[in-house]
Amino acid sequence: METRKVQVTGGSTYTVSLPKEWATENDVSAGSVVEFHAERDLLLLAPQRDNGRVEGSLDVEGLENRHELTRAVMTMYVSGFDIIQLEATRITAEQRRIIRDATQGLVGLEMIEETTDRVVLQDLLDSSELSVHNAITRMRLVSLTMLSDAVEALIEDDDDLAADVMQRDDDVDRLWYMVSRVFRTVLRNPTTADEIGFPRETVFDFQSSARQLERIADHATKIASLSQEIGEITGETANLLDQLEAEAIAVPETAMDALLTEDSDEAVELANEARSQIPDVDGTAREVDGQIREFDPQSAQVLGLIVDSLSRTADYGGNIAESALQKAAPRPQS
Repeated sequence: METRKVQVTGGSTYTVSLPKEWATENDVSAGSVVEFHAERDLLLLAPQRDNGRVEGSLDVEGLENRHELTRAVMTMYVSGFDIIQLEATRITAEQRRIIRDATQGLVGLEMIEETTDRVVLQDLLDSSELSVHNAITRMRLVSLTMLSDAVEALIEDDDDLAADVMQRDDDVDRLWYMVSRVFRTVLRNPTTADEIGFPRETVFDFQSSARQLERIADHATKIASLSQEIGEITGETANLLDQLEAEAIAVPETAMDALLTEDSDEAVELANEARSQIPDVDGTAREVDGQIREFDPQSAQVLGLIVDSLSRTADYGGNIAESALQKAAPRPQS
C-alpha cells in the first residue's frame, strides 16, 4: 500500500498524485482520462474504459464430449466475455450442435458467425439491461414452484407433472448463469455496478442466494425423477409429505423476503424467523422417516432420498437467511 498527501491547488481544488508504477502498468500518462467510482467512503479509480466488447478465444480442438464443450462455453460466458470465438482446425457438425444447444441455455448469447474453423458467439445484452434483482425473483418463483409440483407429482403419481418439473430446471439454470456473469463482471468493472443499480456487496449477496435457489431446483428435479419410480402415496405418509413440503418451502420463502426488503430491521426479523423454522422441518422429516419404514425396501429408499432433498431445501433457505442478515448488517467504515 502506498499513501499520498492531499494538496490544495487554486484555493479550492483537492489534488493527489498517482503512483508512477501503477500509471505505467495501466498506460496512464499526462492527458489520460481516469474514472472515479464512489462507494460510500471509498473512491475507486480506474483508467477510462472504451465501450468496446470484451473478446475471448478458446481452442476446442478435439473437444467432442458434450459435457466438456458445453462447460467450456458456459465458463467463457460466466467469465464475462461479450464475444466468444471457438476455434479448431475444423469444427465438426457434432461440435456445432453442442455449441448451439449450449448457447440456447444462456441469456442473451447468440451464434453470429460460423466458418469451417471457427464459431463466434456474442452476448447481445448490455449490463444495464440485465436485472439481477428480477433474475433472482424469477428464480425464487420457478424453483419453489418446481419443488411444490414435484411433491404433488410424487403423491398423485403424476408422471406428466414430474416431466414438466424436470424441464423447468433449464429455466433456473439460465438465470443462474446470468446472475453469475453479472457478479463476475461487477467484480472486474465498477462501472457495471453503477449501471445495474446495486453495490457490489449486494450483488454478492444476490449471487450467493441465487446459488441456493439453483440447488433447490436441482432437488426438485431429483424428487420429480424419483417420483416416477414408485406409485401413488396415500394415507398418513402423504399427509406428512405435504406438511414437510410446506414447512421446507416456507424457509426459503421467508428468507427471500428478508433478502429483498430494503428495511434492515424487517430483514433481520424475517431472516431470524426463517432460521427458526428449520427445526420444525427436521422434526417432520423424522416423522416421515418413521412412516416409510413400513414400505418395501426399494420404496423406502426412494422416499428416504426425497425426505433428504426436502430437508436440504430448508438448509438452503437458512443459507439465504444468512445472506440477508449480512446484507442488512451495518457497513464497517474503512
